[in-house]
Parts: sequence; structure tokens; C-alpha cells
Amino acid sequence: MPPIVDAGVETLILGSFPSPASLAAGSYYAHPQNQFWRLLAAILDAPQLPGADMAERRCLLLEHGVGVWDLYRHCRREGALDAAIQDSERNDFHSLLNAAPRLRRVLFNGRTAARGEKWFRDQGLFTAVLPSSSPALTLAFVLKLERWQAAWSESADAVRVRG
Repeated sequence: MPPIVDAGVETLILGSFPSPASLAAGSYYAHPQNQFWRLLAAILDAPQLPGADMAERRCLLLEHGVGVWDLYRHCRREGALDAAIQDSERNDFHSLLNAAPRLRRVLFNGRTAARGEKWFRDQGLFTAVLPSSSPALTLAFVLKLERWQAAWSESADAVRVRG
């Protein structure tokens, strides 16, 4: 799926690869049990996010300087679990940097997405790994939210210090 990004994006949330439900819907994090939109609604104080359609979500994210994309452009996978990803090909992140010149931080939605962390760190960007929003990670929502909020705050502080 194409990235949600524009020239004003300062924060990128990078997933691994869209689930079958997301691919079928043509929408990021479309599985009804995925907690991505609930987590971002709390962090961005945008309670309308979970119930919005993808066009509205895109607008709200971009208004907050937040982009969304995935580590992999193509892969082979049976089912939806990241552990099943094989024969993967990464997205073109050089193009992403050109499209989002204000990008300062990349937050990885889970450990599989974090396989790209070194590349982004080498570009001078702040990086942090978040607990996956996937229902496959059985961590309670409140604990996921605490960790997402902590990483969000830490990354904002780090970006301010770096200038």
C-alpha cells in the first residue's frame, strides 16, 4: 500500500506488512481487533480516529504531522503473522525521505518492523520500537498505550534536543 506521507510529516509509524484484512480493505490496520487506531486516538487526542474511514484518518494523521507505512513492499506470507514473512523486499525509504523532508522520528510498530531501525538511525533520525498494535500481542491495551505514550514523549524530547 502507498505511504501516508506528505512534506509536513515529522513522525513516521512503520509497520511490517499489511494484514490480509488490510490488503482486502485497502486500508492500514483494518483488522477490527488491531488496536492501532485506538492507540493513536489516545496519543493524538483524536477520538474520531477509530470510527473514521481511511480518507478521514489520512487527513487527521497528516494534520498531526504523522505518517504511516510499512517496512516491506512485497513478501510471501501464509496468514497474518509477521513470523510467517518470507522473501521480503523493503520499501524505498530514500524516496520517503525526499517526500517527507521534516521527518525526525520513526516509531516501529512491533519487532518485525524494527528490522529497519538501523537504516533510519543511520540517517540521523530518532527511532523507537513500540509494542505491536496487533491482537497477536496479548499485552493489555492499557500497557500498550503506556508504552506508546512513553516512546512518543521520549522521541519528542529527543527531537527537540537535537534541533
